[in-house]
Amino acid sequence: MKAGQRTVRLDLTEPLRISRSTMSARDAVWLSIEHEGVTGHGEAVTSVYYGLDTSTLGRLLADAGTELARFPEPESALDALRAGALPGGDTPPAVTAAVEAALLDLVGKRAGSSVHRLLGAVRPPAAATARTIGITSPDHAAAQARSLAASGFEVIKAKAGAPHPEDDVQRVRAIRDAAPRARLLLDPNGAWTTAQARTLLPRFAELGVEAVEQPLAPGDPAALGALAERSPLPVIADEDAVDLADVRRLAGRVHGVNVKLAKCGGVHAALRIAELLDGSGTELMLGCLTASSLGLAPAVQLADRARWADLDGHLLLAHDPWTGIGGHNGRVQASERPGLGVEPREVLREDVA
Repeated sequence: MKAGQRTVRLDLTEPLRISRSTMSARDAVWLSIEHEGVTGHGEAVTSVYYGLDTSTLGRLLADAGTELARFPEPESALDALRAGALPGGDTPPAVTAAVEAALLDLVGKRAGSSVHRLLGAVRPPAAATARTIGITSPDHAAAQARSLAASGFEVIKAKAGAPHPEDDVQRVRAIRDAAPRARLLLDPNGAWTTAQARTLLPRFAELGVEAVEQPLAPGDPAALGALAERSPLPVIADEDAVDLADVRRLAGRVHGVNVKLAKCGGVHAALRIAELLDGSGTELMLGCLTASSLGLAPAVQLADRARWADLDGHLLLAHDPWTGIGGHNGRVQASERPGLGVEPREVLREDVA
């Protein structure tokens, strides 16, 4: 097998402000794995929060490509990855997820099968995805919500955690008024204290918010569980739920867990988390980072397994260089095409790593 990579800039349509930062663009590193004339693709994106810059991703993906070369077939490499022997024990989950995605894409294409069929699904998974509105003015948030509702979005996620909590309340009220039939999710990204959360959550419940993600700063899952026990609306862990061990501690104590493939390590890691949650009383949310359709496609293969799908990262881009999972009408869906089912919008040049 031969690996290559390419780095591209992903610009957002407009800056996305959350409680801890504002983002207007990020880099994506595309991994390609070629074997016997067939190529699979995966994507990893930079993240300040996870400490992954472009050079780090490029180096780690190049190292993974070197390891892949020792496997005679992509299927055996995928088996090794599932067993934890590839790319390496200290490899960041985002890199493992990108390697797994490229291998799944390649194995599916070689078998003439979509990835979701390889995973046991009979029909292409599909789900209504949330669409994120950042911390912005109430008027702008209302205009966005109105446009999203008109386009078919049933779920809207509002970012929260502004310096003045009343601004969050006014923004969510404006969204509710502009899109009265939409299901609303709220995400402060860990910006609130316990006292603030106990004061604010009843107000957001009155506005019809369906659930709140990570209202408290990560690092104290016991406090998050205690808040969930008394919360008037469901509490979903995100930053406090990175891997299987974290989820094991939180299962049954919070109402939901936001699983991101770049956070947990890929599709099979997400499936293990879903199995752990089954019957625990804690439900699955599928989330994402801002990425292209290539980066989102692996999670879309699991979309129908989650109560909440937040798979809109590609919809925030000014130009998505890949296509194949939809989403502009509020619904993402896996393709029946072999592999991940995504295609580049233009011819890609592969640079050998």
